[in-house]
Amino acid sequence: MPADAELPMTKTDRTPISWLALALATAALCLGALAPVRVAEAQEQRYQRRSILDFFLGRRYLDDEPQVPDVEQPRRQQRKRLPAQKAVINTRTASPVRPPVQEEPVVQKLGDARKILIVGDFLASGLGDGLTAAFETSPGVVVEARGNISSGLVRDDYYDWPEQLPKMIDELKPAMVVVMIGANDRQQMVTDSAKEKFRTDGWFAEYRRRVLSFGKEVTSRKIPLLWVGLPAFESDQMTADAVQMNQLYRNQVESIGGEFVDIWDGFVDENGTFIVTGSDVNGQQVRLRTSDGINLTQAGRRKLAFYVEKPARRILGTQASPDLVRLDESNLPGLGLPTNPVEHTVPISLSDPNLDGGAELLGARPPPVTLTKSPRDLLVEQGEMTPAPVGRVDDYHMPAAKTPAEVSVK
Repeated sequence: MPADAELPMTKTDRTPISWLALALATAALCLGALAPVRVAEAQEQRYQRRSILDFFLGRRYLDDEPQVPDVEQPRRQQRKRLPAQKAVINTRTASPVRPPVQEEPVVQKLGDARKILIVGDFLASGLGDGLTAAFETSPGVVVEARGNISSGLVRDDYYDWPEQLPKMIDELKPAMVVVMIGANDRQQMVTDSAKEKFRTDGWFAEYRRRVLSFGKEVTSRKIPLLWVGLPAFESDQMTADAVQMNQLYRNQVESIGGEFVDIWDGFVDENGTFIVTGSDVNGQQVRLRTSDGINLTQAGRRKLAFYVEKPARRILGTQASPDLVRLDESNLPGLGLPTNPVEHTVPISLSDPNLDGGAELLGARPPPVTLTKSPRDLLVEQGEMTPAPVGRVDDYHMPAAKTPAEVSVK
């Protein structure tokens, strides 16, 4: 063998670099085999730790750790989750379907319906709304509200009620007139001779005359008059004035044949104090007055009309009934009469014995034969009365005397 010839490298002649490369390759294979096992073990431990707490706390994730994806779950199952989550979101955000609101049928008023004329200030206008709702289902009643908000009996230069009322009566020909006025009359009054301040004797004397004259415009025509009193107000001074004016209205209206309607108790508490919230016509607690302490809410107007509705229905009678209808050829009930009633009529005599199905009285049966007389026959014919049982209250027989033997036994 030549001296310079290279010998083949044996296993023991490998360099450290080769051994190092071989070791790295072996370590990579081991780590690749152990990584899925460690990830699966960590995922299983985390799920086991969460399962108990999730049971009590009702949630899925307890910390902010990223969720380990399940590499073994088929993609087809993941695709099935998306429509389910989308359906839940749509269900929550979808607006509920509401049934259509059915409108109540409007009651048609009769052509000869009786009219109620309402006159006065802003309270009378509210009373008109309440009475319109009260008689909404009564075809025989029509409510005509002709109130003027800023009017009264003091300022006839703004609106002259003594002049306008006769015109309204001639135009509408009402069956009843309802008056509610006075809330705007707490001010100075100008008369022919002087200017009278409110609450003076001269003011009350002139106001009393005007109320009497205004009421006579109605009662002189033989029309029923209902004069509605003032309610309590939030202001103590206005409430005190309303009490005094209501007494004036009552005295003057009743003196000419009208009727005063007292509404005071409906808008105060048991102590007579002004209230904002109270019972409505159905007994429910609602707001009756507005924030200014003067005007009425919609529920307050309906309650105000409740006091007027009762005397109005009493005066109008059956005309104010909600069941009143007019019978004409279009709505006559079917009587079921034959077309030719003569053919179906057979005259008979009232003395005909065949009416009861027999030719003799009581069917010609002989009366039953009795061998003994009844207690009645004994009492009427012979004056004999059946003796009362022993011990009864009408048993008047003296008890029999006891023998010596019976006495000794005791």
